[in-house]
Amino acid sequence: MSDRMTDAPATEASRERAHASDGETLFEVRDLVKHFPLTSGLLFRKQVGAVHAVDGVSFDVKRGETLGLVGESGCGKSTTGRLLLRLLDPTSGSIRFEGQEIADIKPKALIEFRRDAQMIFQDPYSSLNPRKTVGSIIGEPFAIHNMKTGEGERRKAVQDLMDTVGLNPEHYNRYPHEFSGGQRQRIGVARAIALRPKLIVADEPVSALDVSIQAQVLNLLRELQRDLGLTLIFIAHDLSVVRHMCDRVAVMYLGKIVELASSDQLYGHPRMPYTGALMSAVPIADPKLAASKKRQILGGDVPSPTNPPPACRFHTRCWKAQDVCRQEAPPLEVKEGGNLAACHFPLTDAEVAERIPTARGA
Repeated sequence: MSDRMTDAPATEASRERAHASDGETLFEVRDLVKHFPLTSGLLFRKQVGAVHAVDGVSFDVKRGETLGLVGESGCGKSTTGRLLLRLLDPTSGSIRFEGQEIADIKPKALIEFRRDAQMIFQDPYSSLNPRKTVGSIIGEPFAIHNMKTGEGERRKAVQDLMDTVGLNPEHYNRYPHEFSGGQRQRIGVARAIALRPKLIVADEPVSALDVSIQAQVLNLLRELQRDLGLTLIFIAHDLSVVRHMCDRVAVMYLGKIVELASSDQLYGHPRMPYTGALMSAVPIADPKLAASKKRQILGGDVPSPTNPPPACRFHTRCWKAQDVCRQEAPPLEVKEGGNLAACHFPLTDAEVAERIPTARGA
């Protein structure tokens, strides 16, 4: 595996995976909602409110593509990822995997579903059992699903997985504390691909790693996707990483998707003002270009998900907000350039060129 992130531009990475956009739909999510109840009282617990973590999310994922979920902390992207794998039960909504409804799937069928859908967790330190050896951790999916029941057969399969993700197979009997952070994340990757799943949800898989190690893990994920035909849902807050990895990107704000477009289109021509503000914060290596750009700084704080603003949830921080934004929620619909955006007053090309570094090929 390569130890360095490829220097190829994002457009070339997109072309390498362009076939994904024409593939069949693997995942269909419609009106997905997750509210966490807030209660009061010691003896008689009474619900007094709810955290609107995910509030009506809809999107499709095509077989073989990488869909990115981005947004500020607390926007609901990690909760969405957990809902997709039924690690959390949705409040309402539909989740269909290969045409099968899994939002209310029975426990036995849920176990079968998880052979095809796995997760890579954010923290490589807390996601591995410190009392188990690496061989036991990676081989656990085989035990759960009654596969490779012979001790020698399972050991060989685990060591092959270790070699695939760049770990020394001779370290089979070591414990997680004997590995570095990057190696621990590789252990998590090996566990996730053990059953050859069709879908992997990667929840900020490199955010806890050093920058020099991030590139190695990202390249590993791309190579595994190519070699195993994986479909990825990639959750992150680092916009540069998302552009490098993803075919399409969904931007979330306060539990809702506010923009969805191809990676190149979103980074070059965002339409939602919130997306534009995120893009304007991306560092620019060229000091002359950086000086020519007007950085869009958002005012105020992110509203509480227990009491989100009415109508457009972004209107309390948006510099383009007008009365209609406070009275009517904008639908997620096609805007100029093909982006799906929830905005009454989307960004114009002139505003994009003024603020966004990628608009002039930065």
